[in-house]
Amino acid sequence: MPDHALTAPLIRQVAESDRDAWRQLWGEYCGFYGVQLSNRVTASTWSRIASGQGPIFGLVAEDRAGALLGFCHYVCHPNTWSDQTVYYLEDLYVSQGARRTGLATRFISFLTDLGRQEGWYRLYWITNANNEPARKAYDQVARRTDHMRYEIMF
Repeated sequence: MPDHALTAPLIRQVAESDRDAWRQLWGEYCGFYGVQLSNRVTASTWSRIASGQGPIFGLVAEDRAGALLGFCHYVCHPNTWSDQTVYYLEDLYVSQGARRTGLATRFISFLTDLGRQEGWYRLYWITNANNEPARKAYDQVARRTDHMRYEIMF
């Protein structure tokens, strides 16, 4: 059993010192979705997350030894149905060795607690219909809606 399974990983805001480990996990995440992003986009994404200035924020999970096990990125934005801010969980990734440990639901629980403390209106996210492991976890912690997402890429 991996060492990180013996104690609950620490979930915290991303720090500049996480850059290299985050890039490794980011590459795995993009690979999972079959996406190849340019170095420019990856660098820009990291810069916006690591700044801590928003509207994109990042969390990481680390084991006792300080190794990163996963990340999640969330984006704050206004909405028309409330004067409170809405948060979109844009990316959530758990490394292969840390899967099935409850880490994904711990990320969501962390965000839920943060949202209650800060008075968010809503936290929401999407996943691919064929991502059954993620859907199984999400079905345990949230209500799935009937909304479908459409997009136009420019």
